[in-house]
Amino acid sequence: MKRKVENLSVGIYATRELMGDAVAQDVHDAIHELLKKRDTVNIIFAAAPSQRDLYASLLNMNIPWERVNAMHMDEYVGISPEEPQSFRNYLKTNLFDKIPLRSVSYIQGESKDIVDECQRYTSILSNNVLDIVCMGIGENTHIAFNDPPLARFDDVETVKVVELDPICRQQQVNDGCFPSLEDVPTHALTLTIPVLLSAEYIFCVVPGKTKEQAVYHTLYEDVSETYPSTILRQHVRAKLYLDTESSRLLES
Repeated sequence: MKRKVENLSVGIYATRELMGDAVAQDVHDAIHELLKKRDTVNIIFAAAPSQRDLYASLLNMNIPWERVNAMHMDEYVGISPEEPQSFRNYLKTNLFDKIPLRSVSYIQGESKDIVDECQRYTSILSNNVLDIVCMGIGENTHIAFNDPPLARFDDVETVKVVELDPICRQQQVNDGCFPSLEDVPTHALTLTIPVLLSAEYIFCVVPGKTKEQAVYHTLYEDVSETYPSTILRQHVRAKLYLDTESSRLLES
């Protein structure tokens, strides 16, 4: 089932696997379309269990990865890239180490100088204009780690340090990434909302029952920083992919 809410295209799929196949095909098509007019494509990838089916399907796609520069969108402050909860670790394990990418750039959350790390990654992004963002939506409607009420649609920064909302931190426990709330880091580095929206294409993958309320807010609330993901409705090439569980509260 497909629908459109303002500019945002919405697809609802019977299973997570079908959803993953659909978004992977759209990412494949976007990469090939972009490569008709440029030598390389720059893609931001999210690291979360919600992206599992997309990444599994991408591995089966005929994509010239050697022409793709990959980056990721957020990382916990103070976490080692070897730890299983590290977003760098997730992306390496589930996608990046399995494909011959042209380059990979990581946010280094373990950096001793976080301000310097923000500047370093900002420089990388300024030299690699974003073409595609593959992302999800948090249970509190965050995109990347831009949690309400600190999310800013007019943010002047590119990469910044944020204190994580309690709902966001609890989601990490719900997803099985941490054993308890006390184990979840309190701060993270994140790309800001204007940076994410600067990409030509946004593919937003949001399966699972725990996301049903966030999906409802995304599509039915007024566009505001109270619900950061509502801003996706204003992007001209954004697509939202849901399964039967995450779409349960939507009007038929």
